[in-house]
Amino acid sequence: MEWIADPERAGGWLRERLDENLGVVPHGFPAYARVFHPAQVRALPDRPVPEMEEWVRMPDAEQQRLMALFDDRPATWAETAAAFGTVMHPLAQWSRLVRTPEGGDWQVRNAPDGREFTSPDEGSMAADLFARLAAHLVAHTTTPDAGVAALWEGHGGLLGFHGPTPSRTFLSFSDDPQHQAMLNESIHDRFNNPFAKPVWQPGILSDEISHGPRLRLPGRDHVLFSAAPSAFADPDWVLGAPWRDRPAEERGFAPAAQHPSILWPADRAWVMVSEIDFDSTIVAGSGALVAEICADPHLEAHTVADGADLSWDGDEVNG
Repeated sequence: MEWIADPERAGGWLRERLDENLGVVPHGFPAYARVFHPAQVRALPDRPVPEMEEWVRMPDAEQQRLMALFDDRPATWAETAAAFGTVMHPLAQWSRLVRTPEGGDWQVRNAPDGREFTSPDEGSMAADLFARLAAHLVAHTTTPDAGVAALWEGHGGLLGFHGPTPSRTFLSFSDDPQHQAMLNESIHDRFNNPFAKPVWQPGILSDEISHGPRLRLPGRDHVLFSAAPSAFADPDWVLGAPWRDRPAEERGFAPAAQHPSILWPADRAWVMVSEIDFDSTIVAGSGALVAEICADPHLEAHTVADGADLSWDGDEVNG
């Protein structure tokens, strides 16, 4: 994967197929699939957490059973709708699916049966799930080894910038009170000093890319890379991504990389869009591709129309 220094030449065609006001899904393809990002569900225990003395006397199997009650697991939107007594449909919106009252917290909601549901990730899905989707995409292009990956420039830490403080910081903790006091003072000074002067804060990508041109689309600017769509069909695609978060890895975090916000093959047979504010991913392509995606039991997907309203107001069924 290589940085594309002339993003307009590579991706300008996409702008012609987008609405002027925050258009994210290109028009003019035969069919569209909406792939719903998984939510998380936790089965809350039906009794208080045992005290430590009671806990240590329990058999291992009982301890494991209780611990499992606090473990999150993926939940489909269909399962969520069943729990809240709402209707799952192609234009469903999470806040209405979980019956969020006006002004209420839609991100974490307790269903009538006591289970706790946490909203899906917006703008991304797990690397293995993305690889599952990419495998379908690769099978429906004549150029599986040539394409373009676009990343929204606003992903935290991706690009360098001029500012008084970095966009993120990695904290270390110590049992030494003096060390912790020094750390707290350092953090306070760094982030709250109104007289701090802007300096260059490096990002994950090189300074050259950070200073380079973007593909300007309605409401969003992107950094472009040449990328083989087939590479993303491997769950380990993260290891080959130039935007892999190596600064985090140097501090002990597992390898990670944001999957493309937009991906398309050189023959433009389809376009995949993971808008940063959407809790689902849209694929525009052939009818055969969309049908295949929607039939995959590992993906929760429905067909939607070209130009479908995917805003919160678009869910008129659970309105």
